[in-house]
Amino acid sequence: MEITIKIDKRSKQAKVFYEYLKTLPFVELEEPRYNKDTEKAIKEAKSGKATKTTLEDFRKELYS
Repeated sequence: MEITIKIDKRSKQAKVFYEYLKTLPFVELEEPRYNKDTEKAIKEAKSGKATKTTLEDFRKELYS
């Protein structure tokens, strides 16, 4: 069974709780490598939802 817990590590109590969880042998922590938007873009690219474009076309879209 897996349980997902989201911890806002900005508070002192949350930091202490997070550090405690890391000491438990049956707890596996996964932290995203990037922010949510970047993680979503990576998943889309891997699943083939991304579109290919040339650098020239990309610049045209970017600056128009």
